[in-house]
Amino acid sequence: MASEAATDEASETYSAFLQKVKRLSNVSNAGMVLGWDQEVMMPEGGTPARSQQRSALSTLSHELLTSDEMGEMLDELEDEDLTDEQAAVVRETRRRYDRATKVPEELVEEISQTSSEAMPVWEEAKEEDNFETFAPTLEKLVELKRQYAEHIDPERDPYEVLFEEYEPYLGIEKAEEVLDQLREELVPLVDAVRESDADLAVDTFEGEFDVDTQEELARDVLDTLGYDWEHGRLDTAPHPFSSGNQFDARVTTRFNPEEPLGALMATVHEFGHATYTLGLPREQYGTPLGESRDMTVHESQSRLWENHVGRSEAFWERFLPKVQERFPEKLEGASVEDVYEAANEVYENNLIRVEADELTYHMHILVRFEIERDLIRGDLDVEDVPEVWNDKYEEYLGIRPDTDAEGCLQDIHWSHGDFGYFPTYSLGSVLASQLFAHAEDDIEGLYDQVREGDFDELHDWLTENVHQHGSQYTTDDLVQEATGEEYTADYFLDYVKRKYGELYDLDDY
Repeated sequence: MASEAATDEASETYSAFLQKVKRLSNVSNAGMVLGWDQEVMMPEGGTPARSQQRSALSTLSHELLTSDEMGEMLDELEDEDLTDEQAAVVRETRRRYDRATKVPEELVEEISQTSSEAMPVWEEAKEEDNFETFAPTLEKLVELKRQYAEHIDPERDPYEVLFEEYEPYLGIEKAEEVLDQLREELVPLVDAVRESDADLAVDTFEGEFDVDTQEELARDVLDTLGYDWEHGRLDTAPHPFSSGNQFDARVTTRFNPEEPLGALMATVHEFGHATYTLGLPREQYGTPLGESRDMTVHESQSRLWENHVGRSEAFWERFLPKVQERFPEKLEGASVEDVYEAANEVYENNLIRVEADELTYHMHILVRFEIERDLIRGDLDVEDVPEVWNDKYEEYLGIRPDTDAEGCLQDIHWSHGDFGYFPTYSLGSVLASQLFAHAEDDIEGLYDQVREGDFDELHDWLTENVHQHGSQYTTDDLVQEATGEEYTADYFLDYVKRKYGELYDLDDY
């Protein structure tokens, strides 16, 4: 009888705990919608009110997470015999609780308000090509995030603490190991590509392409890949992003008359994020079991669809007729091989990360990673960012930005206070290759299906092995579950060496 009573009490405690977790999740999701609206649809003059609204929700979220009752429930449940799924919910909530309880509410509110107010400042600075306009705001955000990291653990590297906001389980050492491996092996590959005499059809998309027609084409590609319009939408934003939950996952892109391929690949990239979000279990909405597994895994989904599908020859066999239908005068005579080569060109003058080719993209990540790490550690002053940025571009990419707008002001992340985010782009690309290689092993004729426009089995494979698990597993355990092995960069490096070796006729690859 006593044992049954204890079990019932534990069940009641977990039920009450789960309701608090769901309430916390819904407050966070409401803030996400306000953030989406601010970047996509809000009138320019709405910032003063919106910053207060988002700050209020952020403060409420912090209060709900750090309440004494939440702490007591976590303590009680950690001593109970829970199912694996229940234990995962407790583990994820405990991780967030432990971090949040160490940070004063007033600091959380100040970070939220400052980052909300920072976005229009960044937009103005970028438009005016003037880093000095943004520098005081960036300096304030760097200082606030240093304080944030110090409250969580004053004995540890502050950048490592911030990195764990986006990837809590792989560890900064693993991240640096992978980035070092990419630098070591990709730089000579890029050099070999640039020395190659191969004549690729890189002028296939030259000229101006009507942006309204580009939007129609973006909708075509989402239709082709299987985007669920009943639970999503397409809009434009200064910086493409995806946002939402398993019932409402929206994508944004941006259009440039002279860069139709860039807009198309950005759309496919954001589709990858959205299809992951939409694949999360609906019955677990509001709990960690219905939430994505942090940014390395999230980015693996976008990079998988963008690079392994969207830049593949098989995909263009399917999609080129649609492009030719939208732009008959521009691409009527283009072959699949022409478009495939254009989609995989390694650019000589590659300044913008979101428009970068698949290969040199990771040098962009290295620049941002090293700069933000040094900013947070106090090894670099904000006023020196433009010069250091330009120096690193020259060192890693052989080019030097002429303006701040195409240099250190090109990304929105620092205006959000997102220090520690950038490494996950490369970590995700690495995981994308590992996952896709195993999907190819399990799905007979996967690229034949891509040629036919049949993506059901790939969707199903990703849902079964990644999406449906939400945050039940840690990142390393999820990789083990999906692939049967540890996280590794080997698949990615084999993939790019083989692909670009063939494209550019490289004897040593």
